[in-house]
Amino acid sequence: MPVVTTTKNLESIQIIEWPTPKVLAFSTTRLKPNPHLLFESLSKNISHNARRTDKSFDYFNLGAHVGDDLEHVSNNRNALLKFLPNGTKIQWLEQVHGSHVAHINSHIEQAIVADAAITRHKNIALAIMTADCLPILLADKNGYEIAAIHAGWRPLAANIIKNTVCKMQTPAKDLCAWLGPCIGSTAFEVGEEVKQAFAQISEEFIPAFLPLMNEDNKPKYLADIAMIAKIQLQNLGIANISHTYNCTFTEHDKYYSFRRDGKTGRMASIISLI
Repeated sequence: MPVVTTTKNLESIQIIEWPTPKVLAFSTTRLKPNPHLLFESLSKNISHNARRTDKSFDYFNLGAHVGDDLEHVSNNRNALLKFLPNGTKIQWLEQVHGSHVAHINSHIEQAIVADAAITRHKNIALAIMTADCLPILLADKNGYEIAAIHAGWRPLAANIIKNTVCKMQTPAKDLCAWLGPCIGSTAFEVGEEVKQAFAQISEEFIPAFLPLMNEDNKPKYLADIAMIAKIQLQNLGIANISHTYNCTFTEHDKYYSFRRDGKTGRMASIISLI
């Protein structure tokens, strides 16, 4: 089963261990990279951050669409290449909270409009950006196919996981899934419309919504999007599921959170065949 570990000297990177050595994956945080790292680009980012007046994007924002300085974002993205095999390029997506899945056969410089991506090619890393939504990484146990999914509640309700798995060549029973940091079940407050979106799909999702007491008497719930994702994965035949259980909303020193801060940066979860 995939196990999340944090390396001793890369405090901004969480390395994900897979059953096969043919897959490399990691997830970033908002934390400032260790100044003692031997990565020149990371050191430049630290100096640049020290001069910044807008702290919304400190320290390692990877989102180019959130109002941050694009040179800063580009430097951070280029720094990630240091963690990947030589010649590997990261395929970024323009995530629109939809259900489209892109097959990536070659790297495209421009971001592809999709909320999930699949590849069977080396030297292409798939990236999912999040700041509360759930990042899901998939890999077959033999290391020949990978996928990355942006699983906010809207993509989940639109069957983004099923769409992705059904377009993969690997049988679902041979897939491993990793669920990364997202807004937790004690922080994600939603309205009746969100609960009904899933209840209409299946009653098995109802336990993922805990009723809240509120003053205006409008139905409110605490939603567990990781639970919803796990149910969907298991229904597809995926049994090997790992979850970090980190909450982006409450762990403010470690993660960006759009629900908490509004104007904020983005983390990335990245996976590559090697």
